[in-house]
Amino acid sequence: MKDMTSIRRIIGGILAGVLTVYMISCTEEINTEDRFTATDYTVMSYLEYSDEAPNYTEYVSLLYQVPISDQSNSTVAQLLSTRGAYTCFAPNNKAIYDYLDSLYKKGIITEPTWDGFRSEATLDSVRKVIVYNSVLDGSNIDQVLEMGDINSQNDEDEFTLPNLNDRKLYKTHIDQTDSVFINGVSLIDLKNRDVKTLNGRVHEVHAVIAPSNDTMSDMLRQMIAEGEKGFIVMAKLILACGLDDTLSKTQDDVWEKLYKTKAVKDLPLHSDAEGTGPIPDHRKYGFTIFAEPDAYWEELLPGKTYNQIEVGDIKQFLIDNQLYPDARQDDDYTNENNIVNQFVTYHVLPEKLTPENIVIHYNENGYYFSQTAGQYTIPVYEYYTTMGKRRLLKIYQSKESALEDPELSDGNAGIYLNRFPILRNGRGQFSDESNPTNNDYHESGLFKEPGSAFCYHKADENRGVRVRFQAEDAAKHKKLLNSCIYPIERLLVYTENIQNRLAGERIRINMAAMFPEMINNDLRRPMGKYKFSPAGHKTGGTVGFPVEYPYLADVTMRDGTGFYYLSGYSRGWHNYQGDEFNIIGKYEFTMKLPPVPKRGHYEIRFGVSSGSSKRSMCQVYFGSDPNYLPAQDIPMDLRIGFVYHRFKNGNQTSTFGYTNEAGYKAEEKLSTEEQDEVTKGLRARGFMKGPKYYHCGSSTSADLGIVRENVTRRIMVSKDLDPDETYYIRFKSVLDDEELQFFMDYFEFVAKDVYDNPVEPEDIW
Repeated sequence: MKDMTSIRRIIGGILAGVLTVYMISCTEEINTEDRFTATDYTVMSYLEYSDEAPNYTEYVSLLYQVPISDQSNSTVAQLLSTRGAYTCFAPNNKAIYDYLDSLYKKGIITEPTWDGFRSEATLDSVRKVIVYNSVLDGSNIDQVLEMGDINSQNDEDEFTLPNLNDRKLYKTHIDQTDSVFINGVSLIDLKNRDVKTLNGRVHEVHAVIAPSNDTMSDMLRQMIAEGEKGFIVMAKLILACGLDDTLSKTQDDVWEKLYKTKAVKDLPLHSDAEGTGPIPDHRKYGFTIFAEPDAYWEELLPGKTYNQIEVGDIKQFLIDNQLYPDARQDDDYTNENNIVNQFVTYHVLPEKLTPENIVIHYNENGYYFSQTAGQYTIPVYEYYTTMGKRRLLKIYQSKESALEDPELSDGNAGIYLNRFPILRNGRGQFSDESNPTNNDYHESGLFKEPGSAFCYHKADENRGVRVRFQAEDAAKHKKLLNSCIYPIERLLVYTENIQNRLAGERIRINMAAMFPEMINNDLRRPMGKYKFSPAGHKTGGTVGFPVEYPYLADVTMRDGTGFYYLSGYSRGWHNYQGDEFNIIGKYEFTMKLPPVPKRGHYEIRFGVSSGSSKRSMCQVYFGSDPNYLPAQDIPMDLRIGFVYHRFKNGNQTSTFGYTNEAGYKAEEKLSTEEQDEVTKGLRARGFMKGPKYYHCGSSTSADLGIVRENVTRRIMVSKDLDPDETYYIRFKSVLDDEELQFFMDYFEFVAKDVYDNPVEPEDIW
C-alpha cells in the first residue's frame, strides 16, 4: 500500500507539472497546449492521486464523464486541472452510494447502482446533478471558499458565487459544534476539509449536494397535501387567487435559446473602458412571499384550527375589519380588484430576495461595507412594486430596529415591512441646531399616529411588520428554486394609513431595484466579487442588455442604445449604493415607473453625478401612454455641476454663482434657514443638492453627497399623479457624440406635502 501511495504521489507530481495555463469560458474548449510546472496538487490531481484518492473514485469517474456545459466537449475533470479558483465539495464514495440508494427508494432507478437507470437521459441528468452542484468556479483566487469564509457566513445566507449548476449554496451549523453542513444535509468532513491546492480548495462531504428543484407552487401544494402546520392558510389563499402557474415559473426559455445559439450577443467595449458588456447567461424569474403563519391566523380567528380555516373565512375577516373597502367582495379571487386578491398579492413580490440581500448596506452615512460591516448607522430601505394591483411595499432596517430584535444577532435582525418611525432629521420637533443628534437621521423612538381605524393586531401600525428569521422558521422554509417565503409577525395590509405614510415621505428608489431581472439573476451588485467581472477588472464589473430582446421587461430600447449596468463594487463612486446604469450611443429608451401611493401632486427627481466630462444631454418625455409621451421642459444636461460644468473640451464656469469648491462646501455651515433659501433658489432652476444620506468614496470619512458639488438632483417631472395609473418616462439623446454617457443612479418620488410643507420642510437627507 505504501508503494501504491508513493506511485500516486509521483504520478500526481508529474501531472501537476503539465497542467493547462489558461482556463476559458464554458462555451469553448479547454486549451491544453500551454502548461506550467508545479510540485503540488491541483483539485483534480488531489482527487485522483493523493492519499485520500480512494475516497473519491466514484466522483472522479463522474468528473471525466460530465462536460463543462452543453456547449462544450471539455469535461469538468479538465476544468479542475487548469489554473483557476475552484471550490470543490467532493462527495466521497459512500455519499454517492447513499444518493443512488435514495433514488432507488423513490422508484427513479431499478437498483441502487449505476446499472439501475432506465434511460441514458436520466443517467446523464443524475451525473450532472452530482458534479455541477459540487463545484464553484471563481474568477480569481480570492473567491475560493476556505473554511474561515464558510464559518464566517451567517447560517442560511447563500454564498456569493453560484455552482456550475447556477445554484447558490449555503451552510448551517449544528448544535454549536464544528459540524458544518452544506445546504443543511451535506456534512463537511472534520478531517478532509480546507485542502489547499494550486487552483482552489477541496472539502470532502458525506452527502451529495442536490438542491431541490421545487418551485413555490410545488411547495404550497405539498403543504396543503401533507397538512403540516406552517403556511397552509396562505397556501390556500395563493392558490385560490390563481397564482400557482405564475409561481411555478423559473426561467425565460426564449432567452435561454437565444443565448445558447448566440442570437443575442455581448455589447461591445464601453466607451469609458469599463469592460465589455457581457449579457446575462440566464433570465430567471423569482418571487418573495411575506406570509402570516398558521399560528397567527389561529389567534386572529379563534375557534378554528389552521387546517379548518378556509378562504371564505379570511374574506369575511377582511370585510368585518373594513379592509380594502373599495375592493369587490365576490368569489372571483383571481380578479385583481377582488378583496382577497388585493390582500394576497400585497404579500408577493416578483423578486427573489434571499436573506443576505433583502436589504442593501453599502455607503450610507457613517457606513462603508468594507470597513463597518454589521455596524449599522442610519436606516436603509427600499421600495418594491407588488404583484397584482401595483402598490409599493417598503422594506426597512435600522440600528434601532435591529436592537428590537434580540433573538437575532446577524444581518437579518430588525428587518421590517412598512415601518415609519419619526427620524431625527433636523426638522419639526428636532430642529434645534444646538444639539447635533437632532440631525443624525436615527430613529427617535417615536412613531406617527396611525391615522386609520384599523391597526395591526396588538401593535401600532406605523411600527411596521417584523420579518422573522428565527431558526425554527428557517427549518420550515425550504430553499426553493425560484423563491423565498418569510414568516411575518403581524398582519400585512395596504391600509389608507400606509398609503398616507408612504406619500408622506420621500420615496428614493435605487434604479437596480426597479427591475426584478436585476435581482432574480444576481445582477444587482452582490456583496462580493462580481460574477461578470471582465478581464483586467479586479473589482466591479459590467453587464450589458441587448436591444434585440426586452431582457428588462419594463425597458424598451431603440436601435443605437448601448445599455450597460456598472456594479461599482469597491470603486468609491459618487453614487447611491455604489452602482449605476450607464447608457451610451444614440440612445432612446422608455421605462415603466413604479406606482405612487396615493393621488396628488408629485415631483419625480433624478440623481446625477456630474463629475465626468463624458456625461450626456437628453430630452425627457413623460406620460401614461408609452406611444405618446409629451416632452418635459428643455433637455436635461448631465454635465452641469454646481461649481464646474464639465465638457470634453474642458470645464466651464458654473452658472450657479459658485466660484470654487470651498465656497460651495462653506454652505454646509450655514443655518437651516439660510440653507433653505439656497435650496429655494436651486429648485427654481430645477436643481437640488445631493442628499446627505450617502458618502462619496471608499471611506466613511469621505464627503457626503450634499457637500460634493458634482452630486446633484434634477426635478424632471412635476405632475398630478394617480396610484391606479401606470406612467412611463423616456430619455432620448440630443447630442451627436455617441460616446457620451447617460447616467442613471436613483429616482425620487416626492409628494407636494413633503417638498412644499410650510410646517416641516423637506430635510436634506
